Amino acid sequence: MKVCFFDIDGTLIVSGGAGQKAFARVFREQFGVDEISQAVSFAGRSDRAITLDLLAAHDVEPSDENWRRFHDAYIAVLPESLAANEGTVLPGVEALIATFAAADGVEVGLLTGNVIRGAEAKLTHYNLWHHFAFGGFGDTHTSRDEIARAAVVAAGEHLGISPNGDSRLAVIGDTVHDITCARAIGAYAVAVPTGLTSIDELRAAEPDLAVETLEDAKTLIDWITA
Repeated sequence: MKVCFFDIDGTLIVSGGAGQKAFARVFREQFGVDEISQAVSFAGRSDRAITLDLLAAHDVEPSDENWRRFHDAYIAVLPESLAANEGTVLPGVEALIATFAAADGVEVGLLTGNVIRGAEAKLTHYNLWHHFAFGGFGDTHTSRDEIARAAVVAAGEHLGISPNGDSRLAVIGDTVHDITCARAIGAYAVAVPTGLTSIDELRAAEPDLAVETLEDAKTLIDWITA
């Protein structure tokens, strides 16, 4: 099994802050929070973890009921937020996906902190969703490592083989969390500073490959398609 897992925000796309603005709107409308705490980090984390931390930071019970309340409202407002904020598919993304699609025995999946319906909304907006048949998402897990393990299981189920067999896995992402979760599943870690994390910070986390943009991913292509 050869699988390349892509992060979404800061790796495949930038959305002009559409996701965070949708978060802020939901917290305002559903929980009466005028301004969400800047002390809660979004980068590289799961939507569930971010939401539970924000609920706690604003003295709202971080319960399953409030998580579901947030989730449903967020999915309802996210398409409008995407349409209202200017974003783009990042350089090299479409060509890299096309290269993998043309390669023998290579599959692409998602490994993201987005909830699955949020991932679908974002990637449908940028005409990328149809490329990805499986992945790991931020609906259930707060840990990126657990999301990574779920992504491997999903890949195995989709391909009809054991994820514990002879596998060649790669994770492409723009944060240190993407590198560490790659390690959790024994994957090749590819770092790209097209999000909010600098190339120096990413290199300090010791990825297998660091590239300035996905236009520079020849080494990854050679490795995954070998």
